[in-house]
Amino acid sequence: MTTKARATVQHEDERVRVTRWDFEPGTGTGRHVHAYDYVVVPVTDGRISVRTPGGEVSESELRAGESYARPAGAEHEVVNAGAGRLAFVEIELKESRG
Repeated sequence: MTTKARATVQHEDERVRVTRWDFEPGTGTGRHVHAYDYVVVPVTDGRISVRTPGGEVSESELRAGESYARPAGAEHEVVNAGAGRLAFVEIELKESRG
């Protein structure tokens, strides 16, 4: 089991939840499923390892300010695979406007 990263909810209302994640090297989010579409905004550069329940592992480089988005339903654990501290802000979209 991976040591947990620190999650700090910065804002939450009926439409969005904004959480800052701070990772020491080797710490992770714990396995989870995303209930909502979400956007990740890296605060620092870093390297993550994404682990799925099926045992697949993929690594990605994050660059501060270079955001990415994913749909709801993803099940995984995100681990800081780098040697330094890592931080990103996760914005979950609870309500979609159409």
